[in-house]
Amino acid sequence: MVRNYPPVSIFGVPTDVGAAHRGASMGPEALRVAKLANAIARRGVDVRDMGDVAGPRNPEAAPVQGYRHLQEVIAWNQAVFDMSAQELAAGRMPIMLGGDHCLAIGSIAAVAAHVRKTGKKLRVLWLDAHADFNTSEVTPSGNIHGMPVACLCGLGPDVLVNLGAPGPAIQPEEVRQIGIRSVDREEKRLVKEHGLDIYDMRYIDEIGMRRVMEEALEGVDADTHLHVSFDVDMLDPSIAPGTGTRVPGGVNYREAQLMMEMIADTGALASLDLVEVNPALDKRNATARLAVELVESLFGKSTLMRD
Repeated sequence: MVRNYPPVSIFGVPTDVGAAHRGASMGPEALRVAKLANAIARRGVDVRDMGDVAGPRNPEAAPVQGYRHLQEVIAWNQAVFDMSAQELAAGRMPIMLGGDHCLAIGSIAAVAAHVRKTGKKLRVLWLDAHADFNTSEVTPSGNIHGMPVACLCGLGPDVLVNLGAPGPAIQPEEVRQIGIRSVDREEKRLVKEHGLDIYDMRYIDEIGMRRVMEEALEGVDADTHLHVSFDVDMLDPSIAPGTGTRVPGGVNYREAQLMMEMIADTGALASLDLVEVNPALDKRNATARLAVELVESLFGKSTLMRD
């Protein structure tokens, strides 16, 4: 299968202000050390590394009214939004290197605004161990990396819900969540109320990854902007130890490769988040190296030439 990818712009977001554990701020450099740009370039894609966006330091403060580090999270997400929007407008594919998963508020808000301008359909694949649908009222921690999907769907502080444009940025029916296996008690109620489409690990075990991906990608066509938001804690900790919120029983190596290859087969990939790599918790950069392997499969690497 011949695929034509737009030129790619990589940019790093070195912060962990939304996370429970320090260290994801070093994720962008770990991914660069694992030669992410080289791996994509090997697929014949033009790649430009834009460097890192800038933002405030992590104050390591307690939550205030249900949010930890809200002002810092806003600043970093605005920087992400601006960079993503700039590269999308230039006809390039933004790849955001986190950092923690709260940063997807900015990247997906930019994608949603771009899609509204171009008239395309939007499909978001949220690859994660967590649903990330908490709000300030139900969060057990106040960590905003547990809230980005809720914020994008309109449940959150106005400044994040309306980041870059009047929100909500997306509707729940535009999201498919895969690999989920940790959802907080009150978060479960919100997920059910809002009809989030979740393929949890039990469902993957029951029907297999191929059918899960067929269902999650149903309706994706040439008129679809496909955004992949890949949190490495979707993977089982036995193969991806370098992340701050490890949950046993995750996606294994072959399931992950099949997932990425089937996404590549759609030819619709147009933007990507790669987040929650924490080298402080890793073993010889294994998690970043695995993430790079999987991204290469997203860009068409496969064992054989397939029709």
